[in-house]
Amino acid sequence: MATKSKKGGVPKLDLTKPVKVKSAAKPRSKSEVYTLVADHVGISRKQVAGVFHVLGSVIRSDLSKGGPGIATVPGLARIRVQRKPATKERHGINPFTKEPAIFKARPARNVVRLRPLRALKEMV
Repeated sequence: MATKSKKGGVPKLDLTKPVKVKSAAKPRSKSEVYTLVADHVGISRKQVAGVFHVLGSVIRSDLSKGGPGIATVPGLARIRVQRKPATKERHGINPFTKEPAIFKARPARNVVRLRPLRALKEMV
């Protein structure tokens, strides 16, 4: 939790202890999250927005075609992209009715998966 230091009145954040934040009755908006983080860390909302913007850019570059395809948000989650190729239309059998069926063609797609890390699982 952020506590006021004696010099300058800037909050001092103790990274060894979890920050106490009240749970919300409904999901928080982007603005509420920015304000909450800014108040606890002691920086401006504009700086918090900058941090999220850079984090989003890092994730985008890591998941792009030239990147490794995996991005990690430290202590929270690992994000992975799975590139699935296009499939052709094919004939098959409906497993429930045993009638012949035609399965439609599907375009190529990128599937994004988010896997929670141990620290996030222990928080909940």
